Amino acid sequence: MIKINVITNNNKWNLFLKNPNSYIDRKINKYNFKDKKYQKKNIYCTLLLSRNKEIKNLNKKFRKKNKTTDVLSFPFHKKKELKLILSKDKEIYLGDIIVNLDKIKSQKNLQNFKIEFDQLWVHGLIHLLGYDHKKDKEYSEMSKIEKKFIELINV
Repeated sequence: MIKINVITNNNKWNLFLKNPNSYIDRKINKYNFKDKKYQKKNIYCTLLLSRNKEIKNLNKKFRKKNKTTDVLSFPFHKKKELKLILSKDKEIYLGDIIVNLDKIKSQKNLQNFKIEFDQLWVHGLIHLLGYDHKKDKEYSEMSKIEKKFIELINV
């Protein structure tokens, strides 16, 4: 079972998501119910809901890129290490995801905002699960996994 701890550092998020924790809980519970892949595991990660200034500082500090972005992922484990851990451990901390409100709030209606938000945190989560998109083949594989995940949480 996947569990996401949501941290909101800015009250502006509440204009778009009244209760971000319960919103993410509902979405991830749908996934956990429909996809039994991690049923016997306790898999955790943190989702930080941020703004331009905070995500730019994190991007600069950890990735040496002095610019804002829509989402950052900081996996706790390397891909090969994660496969071994997932096969033997019952409790696994995946890492951290940071989503930038300022990159998605331009969506005029709430439904579009939620669609964009879901795509970003899911993208970050898929990175934490060991996937990347540096090569075309990896991009294609990661896209398929993201689409499947989005379908499961939106039904």
